[in-house]
Amino acid sequence: MTDGKLAVIGLGSIGSMALWQASHLTDSVVGFEAQSPAHARSAVGGDTRLFRMLYRGTPKYYPILDRSRSLWAELEAESGQDILTRCGGLSIGTVGGPYIPSLLETTRLNGADHEILSREAMAERYPQHNLRPDDIAVYDPHAGALRTDRAVTAAVAAAQANGATVHTNTPIDDIQETDDGVVVTSGDRSWTFENVIVASGGWSQKLMPDHLKAATQTKRIFLSWFVARDAAEFSPERFPVFIRISGDRSMYGAPTVDGVTVKATLDGRGAPTPKADSVPRDLTPAEIAETTETVAEFFPGLFPNIVRSDAFPDLYTRDGHALLGHLRENSRVYCATGFCGAGFKMASGYGEIAAHEALGKRSFEGLDFLRPQRYKTN
Repeated sequence: MTDGKLAVIGLGSIGSMALWQASHLTDSVVGFEAQSPAHARSAVGGDTRLFRMLYRGTPKYYPILDRSRSLWAELEAESGQDILTRCGGLSIGTVGGPYIPSLLETTRLNGADHEILSREAMAERYPQHNLRPDDIAVYDPHAGALRTDRAVTAAVAAAQANGATVHTNTPIDDIQETDDGVVVTSGDRSWTFENVIVASGGWSQKLMPDHLKAATQTKRIFLSWFVARDAAEFSPERFPVFIRISGDRSMYGAPTVDGVTVKATLDGRGAPTPKADSVPRDLTPAEIAETTETVAEFFPGLFPNIVRSDAFPDLYTRDGHALLGHLRENSRVYCATGFCGAGFKMASGYGEIAAHEALGKRSFEGLDFLRPQRYKTN
């Protein structure tokens, strides 16, 4: 006898969604969380994450994004919570630079809805942004800001309402596959499950085989907030989420969700950190200087002084793509981790894939670029 058909280890960005989706498929799913869902030290922290349909890179992400958009609406309907603030999104950059042409190429391949805005059009519609002479923007009408803590707690609560069991303050020390299933150990307690999903983010490495440990590393992501001179100008009704890569400066952010502060954070600054439990929370002088200098140029309507900042861990892979799939053929352990600081917008879609595949209900095609087997050893 086992203790359930499925265990989900880690109830953060992806694990909470996998638990929620699995609860629609079986009444025998158990979630384990080392602290509590949406705790302040996880990659969930920081109020919001950007949801956007426009991006640069492999077009293979688009179906997951499209499905995630529907699932965020389903989670809102099931939980009664407002999770995705649909305020649109802006991608801003140099006309002939490395960002905008690449983003437009991927966008056209996907057929995603978009609108190109000239510098003059931006000045009229979104004067909060101070653009350089050779900057333009691409508007995403389906983008918005995801309320991270609300999303995770809503998913876990919905799963429990569907019959899922949740163990909080229960860090998992080890998992071992046996002939009978997968043994999950926490301290002096153990359980056996038919299948296990590992979704522990920056804490996943200790539960991985050596070849995946070698292909991943934990990195620190920091966030920063600023006070608006006129908060109404940075409300969701007037200020879409944004990503900007202009010459030597890059930043992303979201409208105010508290009516006072605006998130504006340097883009692509993940730095290796030895352990997920010991991520330095304070910004360095160099990080503060670059952040405030960038805000001073980009946003005249923000006071160029950081009023709040924080830092969080996430797991990164060598190639920048997640680990989504079974460890190997016929394995009962399923990876849903290594999302490289970019997983939350697709978390609902990833959770659906993980739940269905881990339970053997359905397989998904076109995901070879995410499968853990790409790092298999000979």
